[in-house]
Amino acid sequence: MRVTSYGLFWSAEEIEWSPGQGNKREFRLLGRVGKNRPGLKVADFRFQQGIYILFDDYGPAYVGLAKGERLGARLRDHQNDHLANKWDRFSWFGFNPVSTTVDETGVLSLEKPTQDVTDDTSTTIGNLEALLIATVGPKLNRQKMNFGEAEEWEQIGYWEWRETYQSRVAIAE
Repeated sequence: MRVTSYGLFWSAEEIEWSPGQGNKREFRLLGRVGKNRPGLKVADFRFQQGIYILFDDYGPAYVGLAKGERLGARLRDHQNDHLANKWDRFSWFGFNPVSTTVDETGVLSLEKPTQDVTDDTSTTIGNLEALLIATVGPKLNRQKMNFGEAEEWEQIGYWEWRETYQSRVAIAE
């Protein structure tokens, strides 16, 4: 398992789960690396595949698997299923690399994994340890979380996208 990107403790309140009729593209799981140009990168993780953890006030409440580019759909489903109103934050760990190609709004998409998800035992074990350290936060661990080359992406709230970051990544015409 090679984690290529991840987001820690994103807020469910910062996502516009149902943007309304005719605005289907508005539902996104936007994350960023950096804050300003030239280092700012924004990506949509709605179609990521990987592992996610839902949190409530007491810690991890549910662990799920998003296969076949369904992270956004799985999280949105949990807004209305037996887990509705039982979680308010989530962390995700994705296997699809972030593309270098931007869409018309300047947002990066995701690529297919470049190799099998389970490329070697050592990487898989290391990533599982890092994932558990990140989500459980054991107080006696001295080992720091390390996913190798994976990037941590910070959440962009739906209002923050429009007010701050959309203009920063806009493509000049």
